[in-house]
Amino acid sequence: MFQKLIATLIGSLLLGVGVNGFLVPHHLIDGGILGIALLLHYFFKFPTGIIMVGLSIPICIFSSINKKEYFFSSLQGLLVSSLFIDLLVPLRSQFFIPQLASALIGGAIIGVGVGLMLRYKTSTGGTDLLAEIISETFSLNIALVIILIDGIIVLACLALLKLDTFIYSCIAITSVGLITSLIKGK
Repeated sequence: MFQKLIATLIGSLLLGVGVNGFLVPHHLIDGGILGIALLLHYFFKFPTGIIMVGLSIPICIFSSINKKEYFFSSLQGLLVSSLFIDLLVPLRSQFFIPQLASALIGGAIIGVGVGLMLRYKTSTGGTDLLAEIISETFSLNIALVIILIDGIIVLACLALLKLDTFIYSCIAITSVGLITSLIKGK
C-alpha cells in the first residue's frame, strides 16, 4: 500500500514535470485523455488537470465495473496527477529547448511516471487505465496498446496541429510508450 502511494506521488510528479516543462512550451500533444486535455487547454485555456478529471470519469466508471482492483488506485492516481499537472504550470516558462529534445525528454519523463504507476497497479486513469485493461485482457504489450490509443487520438488532432507539431507529438508519444514499457516490466 505504501509503495503504491509513493509510486502514485512520484509518477504524478514526473507527469506534471514532463507535461509542463517539455510538452506545453512547444504545444505538443500527448495521446490519451491527457492529449485531449492539452488540446482543449491550447485552444480554450482550460486547466489541463481539471479537463483530465472530467474526461476520465466515464473510463473510471467502466473500470469500476470490469476491473474493480484498479478503480480506486486509478482514481487516486488521476486526482494526484491532475493536481500536479495544474500545480506545476510555472514550469512552462522554465525550460525551453529545441522541439526534438523536448519531445524525447518530455516523453521519457512522462513514460517513467506512467510506467512507475502501472508497475504498482495504479495509473492516471483515462486511457492508461484502458490500456492496462486491454493489455491484460488480450495479452498485449502495454507500450503497443498505449502507442495505438495515443496515435489514434493524435491522428484525430492532425487537422488542428501544424505538421511539425504533429511529428514531434508522435515522437513524444513513442517515447512515452517505450519508456512506460521498460519501467513497467512484465
